[in-house]
Formats: sequence, structure tokens, C-alpha cells
Amino acid sequence: MNTRDPSEQAPRPTDRPKVSRSSEARVRSDRYERAFDLIREHFEREGSEPVAAYRSPKELHEELDLGLSAEGTADEVLFEALRSILARTPRTTSTRFFNQLFGGRGDIGTIGELLAALLNSSMYTFKAGGPQVLIERELTRRMARLAGFEEGEGIFTPGGSMSNFTGMLLARNVHQPRAREEGVGGRRMTVYASQLCHYSIPKNAGMLGIGRENVRRIATDERGRMLPDALRRAIGEDRSAGCDPFLIVGTCGTTVLGAFDPVEELVEIAREEGLWLHLDAALGGSLLLSDRARGLLAGCEAADSMTWNAHKLLGVPLSASVILTRQKGHLFGSLSQKASYLFQSDEDDYDLGTRSIQCGRRNDALKLWAVWKSQGDRGLATRVDRLLELARYAAARIRDIKGLVLAKDPESVTVCFEVEGRRSEEVCELLRREQRALVGYGIVDGRRVIRLACVTDDIEESDLEVFFEEVLEVAPRASIGDNAVAPEE
Repeated sequence: MNTRDPSEQAPRPTDRPKVSRSSEARVRSDRYERAFDLIREHFEREGSEPVAAYRSPKELHEELDLGLSAEGTADEVLFEALRSILARTPRTTSTRFFNQLFGGRGDIGTIGELLAALLNSSMYTFKAGGPQVLIERELTRRMARLAGFEEGEGIFTPGGSMSNFTGMLLARNVHQPRAREEGVGGRRMTVYASQLCHYSIPKNAGMLGIGRENVRRIATDERGRMLPDALRRAIGEDRSAGCDPFLIVGTCGTTVLGAFDPVEELVEIAREEGLWLHLDAALGGSLLLSDRARGLLAGCEAADSMTWNAHKLLGVPLSASVILTRQKGHLFGSLSQKASYLFQSDEDDYDLGTRSIQCGRRNDALKLWAVWKSQGDRGLATRVDRLLELARYAAARIRDIKGLVLAKDPESVTVCFEVEGRRSEEVCELLRREQRALVGYGIVDGRRVIRLACVTDDIEESDLEVFFEEVLEVAPRASIGDNAVAPEE
């Protein structure tokens, strides 16, 4: 029995204070106007200040209003805080950003991203995603066909590391069909990857219960490609020692050199040994669009799975990564899980959550579809070829400029070099602190080198010329020394 005084009863919906819908609409409109003002300001800022002023974490904490509290804040205060944050965030979309294997800002891709956020679709079911699900299926099927996986399928993931994780998971479950139900057991399972493979390979082995120590790092040749004979030898030694080899990971575009493992030879070894072959083509997958460059992935159609990050070379915002499989059914077999409150359709093909590691999953497909729809295969191929041309141009200029030393001819879109007699990491840091450019360094043949990534076609040859001028300007202030590194690095 309810003993509360009638005057204390909760108000009925009709008794609650009403907010005018027209008033709500005005507030919403004003907020979006403010947001677009921030966007316009950011475009102007990129033009006048392509590299953000350096700030330490301590300085950022002191300068920015980042604290959260029990009470909310007025829009004026909020948008001023957003303005300050944008001004101090590194400019990854400017023509002075050469630091990572992504960058730039294509208009169509950005619009697709904005619309995806506006729609706020989750991609686990057709009921929630509607045509967005069809868009993802269209993209993954087209990408699978470009890889030669005529009967294959795919799914978008949060990034290349998770695509690689999924490929390794599929390999484990095919090799040990009861692993999903009973866990990994039996002999020590072993994975084989180039010594230049992405760090996600050993990281994923740790998460999958395989163990990081069971990833065999195979030697590479002078161009950074895995040596097939060394791979065969490692597999044979592990079998003799009682281990259980199950997976080869080929890298199609290493992180520093952009090198491509010899896929056809890896296919042959995988077939001989009965191992799954996964290709980490996070960087190199986009070269499948290019008549001039797809030969670097020759043989990929016989691999079992492939990672492809469209956000690296195709001009779409982070992230747009897919895991592709040669045969349909592996994703469902390893990742499906009944959930009657979610999957309420008899058509599993349109409930993508049955083939994804995630439940709630953001829509990364719309932005890539919009770019692909706008440019077509030919337009994307032209973009990829242009990036390769820029890398070759940069390498040629390094050969010509006194004081710069090219580490190797570029295999794809990354160009590695040193400033003669100056420490590479210090050159990179001076460029950043003096607001000249953002560029990183890596290790090639035991030497620390500057790695120039040519991944946005907003960059022109003139931008590369300015970059080299900036390098030569700061280099005299870097320490004199040898860039040789200790073996453990």
C-alpha cells in the first residue's frame, strides 16, 4: 500500500515544466553554429601555423580548462575550452606532418565521418544500422575481391592491431578447433613473423594465450623482406623441439622501411607446412588499387586472411581498418555468440555483430564508402600512385642534397635518411619544438634514421623542399654523434 501523502507524489508528465521545442531547436542550432565556427578557425590556423606550438604535459594542464566537476558549465565556457584545446592539438592534417602512416584531411571522408557521428548508428545489426550495414558489406566485398578473395568476406575493426588480432585468432581456432570452448592446450604453439613486423604481433600473441616468447622473429634481407629459407629453418627447428607451429604472418609494408615480404614464397611454405598465412597489409593493402604497384602483393589471393587500413593511404579519417578472409565462415565460426536481446533476425549475413569482436561498433564504413563513391577505383589508384611518386622524389632529393644520407631506396611511401654526423632523434625534436615540422625516427640496419612518411596527397614537391630546408636549418644545433644503436634496441 502506498502511504505517501498525495502532495508528495511524483508529478505526472503533464505536470512537469515544459520546455519549448522551438527553444530547444534554437539552442541546438546555436551550438552547431559555434562548432562550425571552431572548424573555420581551425582551417585558418592550419594555414598560418601548420605546426602547433610545443607544450609539455605540465604546461597543457596549466593552460587548459580540463577539470570536471559536479556542476555543468555554460556553453560559452565550454566552447572557449574547446577552442583552446583545438589550438594546442598537434596538426596531423597539415602539410608539415610526416610523423605517422596517416595524415591529411580529405573533404569527402571528413564529411562522411561527420555524418556517421550525426547518425550514431551501431553496426551490430541490420535493425540498428539499416543501409549502413549494406555499405559495410559492399566495401568489404570489394576489398576482398581486390585481394583475390573471390569467396571471401570481411569486417571493420577499430584499427590495424585489432585486425591483426582477429586474423591471429582465426588461425588459432582453425588449428585448435576446441580452443574457443576449452582454451588453448597441448604443445607450445608458435608464430612466425619478420623481425620488422608490427609490434601488434607479439602483443596479440600475449593476449591470445600464445605467449610473446613464442613469436619467432625471422631474419630479413637488405631490403627488409623476410627470408624464406630462414623461415623454413625456424619451423623445422620448432617441430624438432616438440613445438606446434600454426601461423605465419607476412608483412606487406613494414612500419619503418615500407618493405614487402615475398608473399608467393610464404604461400608455398604455409601450404607445405599446413600453417595459416595472415598478411599484415595495413599499409600495403591500398597498393592493390594501383596497376603499377600491386605486384608487391603478388600471391596474396592464396593467403588465409589480410589486414588493410584504408586510413593510411586513401584519405579517410582514422580509423578505417578491415580484416578480410579468403573463405567465408571463419569470422562467424570464431566470433558468433547467441544473444536473443540483440540478434533478432534469421539473416545472420546482415547482423554484422555475429562476425565482430565488438558488440557496440561505430560506423567506420560510411566515410570510406563516400570517398570510394566519389573517386572510384581509378581515382584512388591515382592517389596511391601520387604518394609513391612523392616518396621517390624525396629520395632523389636526399641523394642530391649535401649533408643528407639516404638509408635505402624507398620500397613504398616511407623514406629513411640521416643528417650526416647529427643525431636523428634530436633533429626530429628540434623540428617539433621550433614549430617547423612533425617527423619521427626509426631504426634501419642498426642505425637511427629520420623516417619521412608521404601519406597525404595535399603535399607537393615544394612542401618536401621546405621540409628539407627546415632539416638543414636545425641540424647544426643537434648533437654531433653517430646514429648507431645498441643491438637490444
